[in-house]
Amino acid sequence: MELTAAQTRVARTHAQLLAGPRSDQVADAVRHVVALQGQDVRANRMSVRVRTNGLTGADVDAACAAGSVVRTWAMRGTLHMLAAEDVGWVVGLLGPRFAFAFRSRRLQLGLDEATCDRATGEIREVLAGGKVLTRAEIMAAIDVDVQGQAQAHLLGYAALTGVICRGPEMSDAEPAYTLLEEWAGPSEVLPEEKAQARLAQRYLAAYGPATAEDFAAWSGLPLGPARAGFAEIAAQLREVVADGRVAYVLDDPVLDDRTTVRLFGHFETYLLGYRTRENAVPAEYAKVLQTGGGFIMPSVSVNGRIAGLWKHAWRKEQKQDLMVVTLEPFGVIAKQLLPAIRAEVADIGRFLGVRARLDVE
Repeated sequence: MELTAAQTRVARTHAQLLAGPRSDQVADAVRHVVALQGQDVRANRMSVRVRTNGLTGADVDAACAAGSVVRTWAMRGTLHMLAAEDVGWVVGLLGPRFAFAFRSRRLQLGLDEATCDRATGEIREVLAGGKVLTRAEIMAAIDVDVQGQAQAHLLGYAALTGVICRGPEMSDAEPAYTLLEEWAGPSEVLPEEKAQARLAQRYLAAYGPATAEDFAAWSGLPLGPARAGFAEIAAQLREVVADGRVAYVLDDPVLDDRTTVRLFGHFETYLLGYRTRENAVPAEYAKVLQTGGGFIMPSVSVNGRIAGLWKHAWRKEQKQDLMVVTLEPFGVIAKQLLPAIRAEVADIGRFLGVRARLDVE
């Protein structure tokens, strides 16, 4: 099967629950795509919104508070939200790699292995019994002098080694931490080869058509283990030519010609799931979408093609707060798309529990 660039985008949006039927449960949506980028709590909620129907930001927070989804360090050594039952084997596969990869930076900050292990043991004791504490509270409670950026790296090490995870959010600005095993329950442990194969299978189910190179870029695995994961599931793979490249799917891709518009938040997982964004983003706007340091701007997706950016501001109207959304299109956005964009803006307002309106010049 040969897919055009447009068909490749459509297939990927359907695979990622961005088009067609969507979930009505936070954990189901997160489980389907394996993980959602989670370093920004508000953006993480928005990634859930575009993959679900009828849920609210409060529902996402409730799922975190109930422990059905967990935020911790996983793909590429960065913070993600995963379904609770996936945390153990995913962190078991990826965590040690990134704990090792970041050791040089830890040493620069005065965190040798002995210090990390001693501090992590103390963190385990401090958090035992279901405690949920902020970074400042943890650092004040342990008998290891850790200052500045070293604090974040120590907590990252504790998470990557499977000791802690993010707990229920006390606020958007102040994260809190708890023991992973107490919060998510006993972790499933898989041999490395089996974990690689499972992650490859789950990745292709939600991101295909894709390649082993895409899988490596998304997960942070070296290319060799990524290819090994694909090889382990070779009997399940179907080869396609997607946008001129040989790629793989598990099932026949969905090729729906109906137009789907989505307003993505910051750090949208769809834009972080492949080796490049060439298929989704016009080349001349690549640096407008990613402004540096991995910072992905909120964007407008039309059938998986990024047609522009969006931003919001707050106004007072009739003594009530109003969220006003404005577009920064890449060229011209067709007028016939405006009703769908307005519907997305209205859904953002519903999701956040605020009044929202599209402002079009």
